[in-house]
Amino acid sequence: MLVIGIAGGTGCGKTTVVNQIINELADSEVGVISQDSYYNDLSHLTLTERRETNFDHPSSIDFELLEEHLKELKIGNSIQQPVYSFLECNRTKETVPTHPTKVLIVEGILIFTTKEIRDMCDIKIFVHADSDERLIRRLKRDVNERGWDLDETINKYQSVLKPMHLQFIEPSKEYADIIIPNNKYNTVAVDIVRSIVNEKLIK
Repeated sequence: MLVIGIAGGTGCGKTTVVNQIINELADSEVGVISQDSYYNDLSHLTLTERRETNFDHPSSIDFELLEEHLKELKIGNSIQQPVYSFLECNRTKETVPTHPTKVLIVEGILIFTTKEIRDMCDIKIFVHADSDERLIRRLKRDVNERGWDLDETINKYQSVLKPMHLQFIEPSKEYADIIIPNNKYNTVAVDIVRSIVNEKLIK
């Protein structure tokens, strides 16, 4: 199994890059695990308290479970990947059966902050985008898709997201094998990734 880690700041365009890679492979050959599925279970908190949680700090992620699941997939076992609700700011009781594939993409803003997860990635990709671009994308997503208030979203970006990006996410870029600029020129970088993937799959 070839494990590709894809990280980058919130709203940087990781999903676009993930989809570009997926489109190059057969459905049976590629799987995706999202860091968002592994947020800690916060059922003991109220919705208000959950919404005030700092989800951009590494401590918000159950990295032990993520590591356990990656190990299981690597040895050929299927797992039950958690399902996360952005509206409820918590894991749901549902899970998604996830089976071993030739290529596994692990994506999330914080996946390179933990050595155990980094070491399990055969290729580490960091998607870079301008901070203004990331803010605009995050605003659109949180307000339109997740039902957040605009002022609440802006305040959260200034007080939590930006400081956490500077403290944890941006420094993790140094671990990347490939840095992809999320603009119209990123096709070159994606072509390089495609070539590496194809070469490793042939081997």
